[in-house]
Amino acid sequence: MTQPDPLFGVLLHAVGGLASASFYLPFRRVKGWSWESYWLVGGVFSWVVAPWTFALIRTPDLFRVLSETPTTTLLWTYFFGVLWGIGGLTFGLTMRYLGIALGMAMALGYCAAFGTLMPPLFDGTLGTIARTSAGAIVLFGVAACLAGIVVSGMAGRSKERELSDEQKKATIREFSFGKGVFVATVCGILSACMAYALAAGKPIGDLAVHHGSPPLFQNLPVLCVVLAGGFTTNLIWCVFLNLRNRTGRDYLRVNPSQDTKSSSQLGINYALCALAGTIWYLQFFFYGMGTTLMGRFDFSSWTLHMASIMIFGTIFGLMLGEWKGSSRRTRILNALGLLILVASTVVVGYGNSLDKRPAQAVSDNG
Repeated sequence: MTQPDPLFGVLLHAVGGLASASFYLPFRRVKGWSWESYWLVGGVFSWVVAPWTFALIRTPDLFRVLSETPTTTLLWTYFFGVLWGIGGLTFGLTMRYLGIALGMAMALGYCAAFGTLMPPLFDGTLGTIARTSAGAIVLFGVAACLAGIVVSGMAGRSKERELSDEQKKATIREFSFGKGVFVATVCGILSACMAYALAAGKPIGDLAVHHGSPPLFQNLPVLCVVLAGGFTTNLIWCVFLNLRNRTGRDYLRVNPSQDTKSSSQLGINYALCALAGTIWYLQFFFYGMGTTLMGRFDFSSWTLHMASIMIFGTIFGLMLGEWKGSSRRTRILNALGLLILVASTVVVGYGNSLDKRPAQAVSDNG
């Protein structure tokens, strides 16, 4: 059993949030490919290459672990991975239509609420958690995170109202607020299924530890199953779009009608997608490690993950000029949302540090 270390866990969640907030940046430099093509190529690295590579390196007898896992556990973990895959698919569309700052604020608001609070509500431990001083502090931090996401969303909405269509599309080529809101809602609710998938796959992690895997890396084989579900969803959708839009040739060449002067652009596209996909996977590599260190209130890991993504997403949005031309009021709202999010991670980390008992202590000891 891993000895809880909430402060180190917070740091790992922050690194995971940085990976999640930055993974889309290499995609912005892909040229001559449709969205579905570069999303699928990046996804092969995100959902297949990276998870299996890391799991094989850090999990002794990986295939034996998976073969000894009960079929129902594998199916439920995979099923939640499929649902999460739909959320991940629409997350890419959210970035496409709303940009990094506004897209993350809207999608992660739903995701944080559902992914953090539903697991303890479902297993009946939320009341027990709230009756302890440390638990109350953690829940206050969760509430602060949600408030920060709401304020960040208000800033994004305010910016959307202030800028002309030309200004929006100068930084976000396919800006569409209506489409963005719809996909962000679907994305936020279904993306929370990652938290459910990891909970369903806990027996896989226990078996990995039994076979000699370091407890810190016990979630790596779980991610192989979860991300297989995500790969299934995204593969079907992207191939469908390739067929419908006649973009299947992207994998062999770049579209000459776009700005693709370099003869080596095809190789560059593959390299950029591989980089984006690997960075994307690292968010859950570090999340999986961080959640093993949070102790009794490990459900709060999802809040820390969402807050970290929002913090770095806001910073990247500023660096990319997505807030250029917005009013002083909007910039103040944006700064306030960022400040609240940073404070929420401190509060959640502090609450966890007050009670370092293992996670099952919630149900065993109250």
